[in-house]
Parts: sequence; C-alpha cells; structure tokens
Amino acid sequence: MSVPDVAAGARPLARVHRGDLVESVHLGHVVVVGPDGAVRHAVGDPDVTVWPRSSLKPVQAVAMLGHGLDVAGADLALVCASHSGERAHLDVVRGLLAGAGLTEADLQNTPDWPLAPDAAWEWRAQGHGPASLTQNCSGKHAGMLATCRAAGWSTHDYLDPTHPLQQAVVAATVELTGAPVEHVTVDGCGAPLLSTTLVGLARAFGTVAAAARDGSAAGRVARAMATHPWHVGGTGRDVTAFMAAVPGLVAKDGADGVYAAGLPDGGAVALKVLDGSGRPRAVVLAAALALAGVDPALVAEAARTPVLGHGRPVGEVRATFGPDA
Repeated sequence: MSVPDVAAGARPLARVHRGDLVESVHLGHVVVVGPDGAVRHAVGDPDVTVWPRSSLKPVQAVAMLGHGLDVAGADLALVCASHSGERAHLDVVRGLLAGAGLTEADLQNTPDWPLAPDAAWEWRAQGHGPASLTQNCSGKHAGMLATCRAAGWSTHDYLDPTHPLQQAVVAATVELTGAPVEHVTVDGCGAPLLSTTLVGLARAFGTVAAAARDGSAAGRVARAMATHPWHVGGTGRDVTAFMAAVPGLVAKDGADGVYAAGLPDGGAVALKVLDGSGRPRAVVLAAALALAGVDPALVAEAARTPVLGHGRPVGEVRATFGPDA
C-alpha cells in the first residue's frame, strides 16, 4: 500500500498579515459538500487522506451509542469533546464513570494538564499533576468504558484495535464517511486513530447534523453537541463559539490543523492545515461555512484571529478563499 502525501495538491488557505506585509502563509486542503454529499467547492485536494484526530469523536460516539451507551445532553456532548478541563467538564466525566460503576483509575488515556490555563493552574494549586481525568479526551474514554460495560465487553483492553469496541468504531467510520479505513495508528490520547478522506469526514458531519430531528444515534449526537457547545470545548474555545453562533451546527476541532462541521440541511465542510497549526483553523472554517451558505456575520466573531504586536492588534489572519477573499 502506497503512503499518501498530504502535501500533494495543497493550496494557500490563509495569509497572516502583520502591518502592511504578509508574514506567513498556511497551505492545506478544504472541501465543502452539499446536502447530497457532492463536492460543491474545494481548495486543494478534497480526496486527500488524513488523520482526522479528535474531529472523529462524534463518529466514535455514534458507534458507542449503537452498542449500548445510554447518555444524552451534556454527558453525550462530553463524550464528543476535547474539553478544556474546567471543573464542570471534570464533574461530567466523573459522572459518566460512576454511572458505569467505574472510577478514574479505569481511564487509560494519556495523563495531561487541563487545556485551559486557568484550569491547569487551579488543578496544580490543588496539589495535582497531569492526570487522565484532566486530559482533554477523558470524556471520550469514559464513554468508551461505559459502552464496554453496557455491551458486556472487557474494559482493561478497551484501547486494543482488535477490541469489539474499536472494531465498532471502524464500522461506523466506514459507514458514515463512505471511505475505507486504510491506515491505523495511535492518537495522542492512546486510542486507535483511523484514517479517512477529507471529503469523507465532511460527509460524515453532514449526515450527523442532518439527523438531529430523528432518534438515531447520529441524531442524538447532533442534538447533544448543538445544544451543549460549551461541553464540547470550553470557555473561549472557537469550536464552542461556532456552534453557539449557528443554530444546529455540529462542529469539532482536531489536532494538527483539522476541523469539520455539519449543517442541519446536510451540507458540511472539512479542512486540513498542512503545517498542523491551529492558528488559521477558525478563519478557514468560517470561509468554508460561508461557501456552504452560512451568513458570514454569524461567525465573524468566532473566526476573528488578530495578530498582536506589543499586546495589541497589528494585523490579522485572513482566508485566501470565500466571499471576503
């Protein structure tokens, strides 16, 4: 099997303006699909194979619900989250574990500090070090463990790629993306990470978002995320701001420059920043959403990415495509 080159076909997605000069340019790929899943717009290669990173969490949650996980609302949003580790996030994770008769000791995700600086300082001031509970993927892992309990599967090896839970995730990924899983590795949190195509990721989000009005697993995920955006991210997070700004939007950020979002009509977008930077993601997502039919005014504040000089704005990050380019 040949190894795909994510750099092939990449195009400029955003420019970093400082003063009256362009200081940096971020390359990558963007795809916008319509409600029918057909590609409506693309920058770069829409069929590029990527690691979706945490953008895959809503798909993983669909698999969990299909095999016995029985949670909703903020609890389910936390299963889909890369949370900031604020106190209310941690309380939900503890509740998910307790509801399955489990404890923090059962979590096998990589110990880490909370993402939010204030939460990290508070956690450290309490005498704690990096922990699985405070790592941003603890909600997903709590959901995985709870699913194993509901399905009667073992919990000690839930991260093994051959475990029934992880095989269920593969099946859900193939079904929702319409693309085969050709590569498997280990994500930062320790869970198996599956490859997909960028257009496949977009189609998965479109399917999930469009299901919000039905009782399917995908619909349950869509409702939980759209109605509890803070639990998907946290205070000051752009993923939370985007979902709060656009009714019915289902969005999920991912490490190394990945973002995906689905709209209630089934349209969707996905992007990959080639250098892995998070800096241009919000700006690029906003431009892609505008091409998908979202009023740019709704997401202008969520996308605002100033470039600072001596603590004040001296420029901004601007998308190279879209209605305002």
